[in-house]
Amino acid sequence: MDPLGARSQFVAVQNLPTWDQSQGVQDEVDGENQLTEEDDQLTNQLNSLESPFPFRQDINSKIVLFNGDVALLNCTAIVNTSNETLTDKNPVSDSIHRYAGPELRDELLKLKGCRTGEAKMTEGFNLAARFIIHTVGPKYKAKYRTAAESSLYSCYRNVMQLAKEHAMASVGLCVVSTVKRAYPLEDATHIALRTVRRFLENHGENIEMVVFAVSDVEEPVYRKLMPLYYPCSKKEEKISLPLLPADIGNTEGEPVVPERQIRIAEKPGNLEESDLGLVGSHAFARMEGDVDKQRKLILQGQMSEAAQQKQHQRNYNRWLCRARAEDLSDIAALKALYQTGVDLCGRTVMVVVGRNIPVTIIDMEKALLYFIHVMDHITVKEYVMVYFHTLTGEHNHLDTDFLKKLSDIVDAKFKKNLRAFYFVHPTFRTKVSTWFFTTFSVSGLKEKVHHIENLQQLFTCILPEQIDIPPFVLEYDTRVSIQSFLFCN
Repeated sequence: MDPLGARSQFVAVQNLPTWDQSQGVQDEVDGENQLTEEDDQLTNQLNSLESPFPFRQDINSKIVLFNGDVALLNCTAIVNTSNETLTDKNPVSDSIHRYAGPELRDELLKLKGCRTGEAKMTEGFNLAARFIIHTVGPKYKAKYRTAAESSLYSCYRNVMQLAKEHAMASVGLCVVSTVKRAYPLEDATHIALRTVRRFLENHGENIEMVVFAVSDVEEPVYRKLMPLYYPCSKKEEKISLPLLPADIGNTEGEPVVPERQIRIAEKPGNLEESDLGLVGSHAFARMEGDVDKQRKLILQGQMSEAAQQKQHQRNYNRWLCRARAEDLSDIAALKALYQTGVDLCGRTVMVVVGRNIPVTIIDMEKALLYFIHVMDHITVKEYVMVYFHTLTGEHNHLDTDFLKKLSDIVDAKFKKNLRAFYFVHPTFRTKVSTWFFTTFSVSGLKEKVHHIENLQQLFTCILPEQIDIPPFVLEYDTRVSIQSFLFCN
């Protein structure tokens, strides 16, 4: 109690319900209904898969979701989200300064700032918390999404590391990515939840409690995503499995950064062009033959149109479940497929980098799964694709069998909502191959394919600031443009 018998305004975290206590039985009932509505084959396949975030009672008992002011928590430490000079004006920081008192501002001056992704510690002064851990979240731009993800991961990871190093029993985490830094809330929540989960798994034996302090706007997003990383039962674990994002990070929860994982060696002497159908066999040949069987039945007139659609949807759902269950971080590391900004019509732009696809050495079945997982939520509305064919060699070319299988497997929305396919830096041979493929193998795509000779032509459809272009593509385009200019003069 405060002086004169006034009740303390601070919150005793030991009295807050932990995540396993706050979840009612309704979630489990809903989950059971959701599973029983699926067809038997899909249910059996889902039950046979293992989640990368299994049900862990010991971890759930350390997690608290608290709707309120992080400054009021009596944790060992609370987290302050700020800017590089540690002078940011935002609701979280303002409240911490108000309750901590003027000594905090003086102490922050001694720290001489904090770089993005780092974490620094001060005393809590007049707070109930003994310490304050200050961290700086990244400014989000779609063009530099990978860098932003890595920086935000570093914020949470470094906060948790300081807690471990100083033997802290409890940590109160605010939402690090503030509104003014424009980080999409749902994307940021995925990183926060999985980073803390992985840290508790690997290093959190002495940490007793982690409190996620959220606002009214943030709480629904956290409640929606927390079951993915902190399922409260084996049943919820299975239900949440198909909802996990494609890139779930490495064993520490860190986003896969292509530059740290793999580099495709340049082979200047081996950049010969070849037809799309020249690449030989690979893992795709080992895949199930459902699509071929379905086509045979269709040709024999043994399946109605409704039955065909239902069978196709079931087949696609199986692929989607597999895609969401498997660890595809090695494929993500190639950075051969990624989302960037929007085109002049406001449609999402997806980029494919041909030179980053080492067809002859990667598991093409996993590549297909990764494509399905990344694209599934993109294709619910109109989108465009940009394919950089720049400096590709024979070992980068997808054969027509693979492309035909991909076309047969994907959901109808993939083709329906694709508004344009920009083929950048094509050769004469690839133009011919594309024409044959879109004319005789896949219908409805021919009119959507546009061959783009240079980036200036691409920029008439997509502004430069809306697309993340690999450096080697920029260099190649500049070199070719200069050569063309000199030739013409």
